[in-house]
Amino acid sequence: MKWFRFPKSPVYPADTQWTVEKRKDGYESDVTALVRSMLKDEKIREDQRIAWERWRNESGSKPA
Repeated sequence: MKWFRFPKSPVYPADTQWTVEKRKDGYESDVTALVRSMLKDEKIREDQRIAWERWRNESGSKPA
């Protein structure tokens, strides 16, 4: 994939509320619960997958 041609990240209205539900089987921080609930959205999940792939492919050793 050419990294200069990748899709734009999704943009949501400022008042978007995410349903946050913490796990019952152990400790989970508020932030972790929020991120987990946001990743249920297909647009966000795909955006993060592309960002991870880009970071992973560009984070290799750089020539001096």
